[in-house]
Amino acid sequence: MATKGESIIDDDSPPAAVSFFHPSLKEVRKQVFYHWTRTLFILCLFVFCVLSIFWGSQYGTESNFPALKVWIVDFDGQVDPYKESDPVVGPSVINVANQILQSDGINLGYIIKSPADFDYDPWAVRQGIYDEHAYAAVVVQPNATSLLRHAVSSGNATYDPTGAVQTVIISARDETSYFTYILPELAVFQGLVVADFGPQWARQLVSSDTNLSNAAPQAINPGIGFTTIDLRPFGPAVAAPAVTIGLIYLIIISFFNFPFLMPVHARFMKPDVRPPLKIPHLMIWRIVSSILAYFFLSLFYSLVSLAFRIPFSNDPASEVMPANNPNAYGHGSFVVFWMLNWVGMAALGFPCENMAMVLGFPWSSFFLIFWVITNVATAFYAIDLAPGFYAWGYAWPLHRIVEALRTILFDTHSRIGLDFAILFIWIAVSLAFFPFATFIMQWKMKRGI
Repeated sequence: MATKGESIIDDDSPPAAVSFFHPSLKEVRKQVFYHWTRTLFILCLFVFCVLSIFWGSQYGTESNFPALKVWIVDFDGQVDPYKESDPVVGPSVINVANQILQSDGINLGYIIKSPADFDYDPWAVRQGIYDEHAYAAVVVQPNATSLLRHAVSSGNATYDPTGAVQTVIISARDETSYFTYILPELAVFQGLVVADFGPQWARQLVSSDTNLSNAAPQAINPGIGFTTIDLRPFGPAVAAPAVTIGLIYLIIISFFNFPFLMPVHARFMKPDVRPPLKIPHLMIWRIVSSILAYFFLSLFYSLVSLAFRIPFSNDPASEVMPANNPNAYGHGSFVVFWMLNWVGMAALGFPCENMAMVLGFPWSSFFLIFWVITNVATAFYAIDLAPGFYAWGYAWPLHRIVEALRTILFDTHSRIGLDFAILFIWIAVSLAFFPFATFIMQWKMKRGI
């Protein structure tokens, strides 16, 4: 018992705080500096390596322009009833294409195709573009020269020079590549054709002693022009998040399903729960509950697009005629859209759950960054323009989701069966790995790792 005047010292009280450089913290400082340096090195190396994957997807894009195939097809004067021995429009277009192919510059992948490849049917060219055998086609119409000469000889005031040549595209296939690379290059090509054709046509008119007094002015200058046929224009603008940046949130939402629901699952294994749930039953519960969670999360994710009036009830359209906002499945398009987002969220989410169990926090954040970057790099940009290394992107979940979404929203060429199949494969592989990931998590928890 302490006497009067003595202080009572509690041996269990925490030690008083000291300064950062206090001698007693020497060993702690060494450990902190070591772990801080190691962690920072890992973070820096990870940032450099993973971001290189994203930057690399755009490396050498210009040198890969030839991968963007553009057909040049000359039907001028080769199809009844417009057959003639001396067409002038088609040869001029072919001449410019040959000049470009023989030049040393980097250009689109122009390919001169014979009309026989399409059974002398211009509509078959459109079908080929819709089927994504090429990104664009420059089609010289069968009556291009015939209508031009008739407009000169008869003074046809209704003659439209832009009807001579058609440029067929399908921008909803990949609006970024079309508006950034393809259409600017095609504008240059069109300018070269008009510049090449004008002087030649003027010389022919002068040398032929044609009476030009009654000729339609537009048949003399410019003589010919181009019409762009966009089979599936990209739009409205509000559809962009649904097939591009908005899908990043699909990955993030699927990732955070695990940390938010894990405390709920853990209640089955708390010490105060008697008896605890068998591990196989716990895994089945977690899988089923995650699938149900993805079901409802994907519904509300999909409802955002519906709320902002992205079209989901238009009828499908002809594959060879331009159409604004046709939907591949008519009034059922929203249901298919929702089901795709559900399956896609599961394909993106289950790998996240597995890696979260294997890596634990905070290291599972590394996987989220890797998962987002690799999916974005191969889904939002044309793999045709990326180095060959990125061919694996065709099997990555987000690439298949984007391709299927464009089919649903814009009625583009459908590979939706393959898209769903690859997503289901991702789910199946993830579920097969799920027990192993669960075992690793429990092993780490028992050892306090």
